[in-house]
Formats: sequence, C-alpha cells, structure tokens
Amino acid sequence: MRVGRMPTWASGIIGGISLVLLWWLMSVIAFRPQEGTTFTPVPSPLAVFQWLFVDGNIAGAWSVFQPTITAAAIGYVWGNGIALVLAAFVLVFPKTETVITQIAVVSYCLPIVAIGGISVVVLGGAKSPGDPSATAIFLAALVCVFTTVVGAILGFKSADKASLDVVRVFGGSSWTQLRKVRLIAALPAILNALQIAVPTAFLGAVLGEYLGAITAGVGPTLIRLQGQLDAAGVWSVFLLCAVFALVAYGLVGLLVRVVTPWVSGAAR
Repeated sequence: MRVGRMPTWASGIIGGISLVLLWWLMSVIAFRPQEGTTFTPVPSPLAVFQWLFVDGNIAGAWSVFQPTITAAAIGYVWGNGIALVLAAFVLVFPKTETVITQIAVVSYCLPIVAIGGISVVVLGGAKSPGDPSATAIFLAALVCVFTTVVGAILGFKSADKASLDVVRVFGGSSWTQLRKVRLIAALPAILNALQIAVPTAFLGAVLGEYLGAITAGVGPTLIRLQGQLDAAGVWSVFLLCAVFALVAYGLVGLLVRVVTPWVSGAAR
C-alpha cells in the first residue's frame, strides 16, 4: 500500500504549531521569572501577542522596519550584482576562478562583527533619520557574495557540452555561449542562490544597524528594548524579522518556480 506524501502546507502548519508549543513550554518551565521579579528572558507567546496587538505596537512596525528593509534591498542588489559579475568574469577568464573563489570564501569567513565595527568607522551610519544606514547596506551586500558566486559558477559549468559545441561550430563566441546556453543552464542555481541570499541580506542589514550609530531601524529598536528589559518587545521584533525573512524567501521561491518551470516540474 502506497502511503501518500504530506502536503507542504500541512507540514508547515504542523511545524509552526510545534514551535509555538515548544516556545510556550520553555517560557513556563525553563525560563520562569526569578523570585521577587516579573522579568523573564523568554516571554510566553501570549505576552508577545499582547505586546503586538493588544498594546498596539504592531501599528508602528512599518516605521521600524522600513529603513532596515531598504538597506537590505539595496545591499541585496549590490551584493548579488557583484557576485554575478565575478562569476561571469570566470567564464571569460577561466584562470581567475581560483582567485575569485578564494575572494568569495574570504568574504564568507570574515568575522562580520569585526568588519561591521570597521565599516561603522569608515562608512558611518545614516545621513539623516529614517534613511538606510551605509554600514547596513555594506554588510547586507557582503553576506550575499559567497552564496551567489559559488552558485553561479557551478551553474555556468553545468551547461551541456554538446550545446556549447553547436554554438561554437556555427561561429558563436564565448559571449554567445554565455547568453544562449550557459545562462539558461545556470538559471536554476542562480535563482536558488538568490533565494538563499534574501534572509542573509536582511540579517546583515540588522547587524549593521545594531553596530552603527543610527536612530531608526530594527537595530536601534532592539537596543532600546533591551535597555528597557522589555523581553516581550525584543521577542516581538525577532518574530517580525523572522516573518519578513520567511515571506521574502517564499516570494523569491515563487519566482524560481515561475521562471524555471522545467525544474519544479521535474522535482514533482
């Protein structure tokens, strides 16, 4: 008897409910308030819900997240654009693959907190309140480079050799091979790398704001809530960050399915 596979949406709902139950148990059992105080480092889901919706703090969420989302989007475009240019450069000059790959690995292995501290001194924060932070943009771009470079290079190399030979026989140049064969073959890998880069870019932007001397964004909000020992507020901001990253990741995943239907069809 063949057992049917659980739908993705059902497994997602079950996983979400399980995480909420685990969260609630942790707040009740493992992280109970100390005697004589009401502070707990892990508030219950009900406390977070109350902070967001009963106290009305959800109304100001966009003003908090708008600078961070803008910085993450700008860094995402710059970081992935540079990564794709580097990957294409490897195709034109194959001997540079080792150097470019090492550059990508170094960008991934650098301690981002240390780089963030240096970038704060060099680049500074936002030019005016509400603007995206230069440090946040830089870190959002930096964390995108490695994944996209590696994914794009592997994708370009996955092109069918017979198709490349056909283009070459008919007088096509390396540029023609790139446009008509390699890019199509690499598209699934590139889009998957771009999908993975979405939450990492947002994380880089948040960290850049957290380190930089700015007054608006997710980073300064977290610093303020931590200083006030507002655990429910901190967890609420964390939760909203996770929701945004998950939604953005899902939207790019939907784009992957639309642009490369042959891949998603083969997976099914």
